[in-house]
Amino acid sequence: MERSISANMGKGCINHNERKFIAKNVDSERTKDNIVYCNEDIKDAYHKLFDEALEKYNAKQKRNDRKIKDYYEKIVSGKQEKPFHEVIFQIGDCHNMNSKTPDGKYAAEILDEFMKGFQKRNPNLYVFSAHLHMDEATPHLHIDFIPFIETDGKRGLSKRVSLKSALGAQGFYGGTRSDTEWNQWTYSEKCKLAEIMKEYGIEWEHKGNHEKHLSVLEYEKKMRAQEVKKLEDKIDDKEYELRVIQRRISEYSEGEIELSNLSHRLDEEKEYHLEEPPTLMSAKNYYAKFALPVVNLLKETAKKLAVEYYRAISAYHNLSIENRELKNENARLRKDNKFLSIEREEMQKEINAFRKLQSILGRGEIRRIFEDYKNRKRSEYQR
Repeated sequence: MERSISANMGKGCINHNERKFIAKNVDSERTKDNIVYCNEDIKDAYHKLFDEALEKYNAKQKRNDRKIKDYYEKIVSGKQEKPFHEVIFQIGDCHNMNSKTPDGKYAAEILDEFMKGFQKRNPNLYVFSAHLHMDEATPHLHIDFIPFIETDGKRGLSKRVSLKSALGAQGFYGGTRSDTEWNQWTYSEKCKLAEIMKEYGIEWEHKGNHEKHLSVLEYEKKMRAQEVKKLEDKIDDKEYELRVIQRRISEYSEGEIELSNLSHRLDEEKEYHLEEPPTLMSAKNYYAKFALPVVNLLKETAKKLAVEYYRAISAYHNLSIENRELKNENARLRKDNKFLSIEREEMQKEINAFRKLQSILGRGEIRRIFEDYKNRKRSEYQR
């Protein structure tokens, strides 16, 4: 059995999702079968997510007109970001997965399992409202979420709303006009839904042309490539940090040269040495006029020298520890990167082997084998 998967951007009508009003296409007698996963007030969600970052941001503002009184109202009244987004997932249609049929019940079970893992898969998409509707023609999920990203806070809030950045943080980077972050992410979620469908003996029927040629193995290879890219970027960042620390250690060495020069000045420069006492000058006058200024100068220099010395020793010690930790982390990242590259190569071998098998047996035989497998799985499930 094959069924299509749809993942569409919804209008985000929370009142409809909550069934505060009943539309014409809703069978109110079946509303009791709906599942509510969460139903948090969006303003409460914003307070939970952003109040701490908002307080820190406002504390740094010297002008009152730059302070943000309510972050939710700022997003609602602005044009850059939507306050939340909605995605609707559905398996099949009203003809082959109708809510009143056993197949519709399978769809509900699959969507339920899919929903339970959604938040864990998407840590940058805070789900504040999610409903599985069984009182319409086909079971479907409404998932409403606030996309957010955490930054260093140098510009704006350290935690803020951003769909593009949130999806980017999860490894989805926009490419061509049709290969946006949203399309990449929804395709990823469809693949996860397809994995669960397989456990029920249902294959994914690709109706659209968005990467319809991509097998699950090819998809996994693509995801590994994204992970490799993120690791390579992280390695580059760590290598840059390493160069900065090595430069600072080099500057410490230059500081040692400065200390050596100071030592030379103490030995050679006139202001650090006592002059011979003039004839008939009393010891008291000599002390006040010649000795005391030199002694004070030496004391002041010694204090500065001691402070700088201990500060340099402490900095050098900390830099050495940081340098060692960065080298260890860099080695670990390279090891992870190598492992992912090998895994990606193995996936490519599996894809090539499958294509070779398909060329030998033919598409029809391959389809027959898969159908036998699905029928066995479905029989096992029904038992």
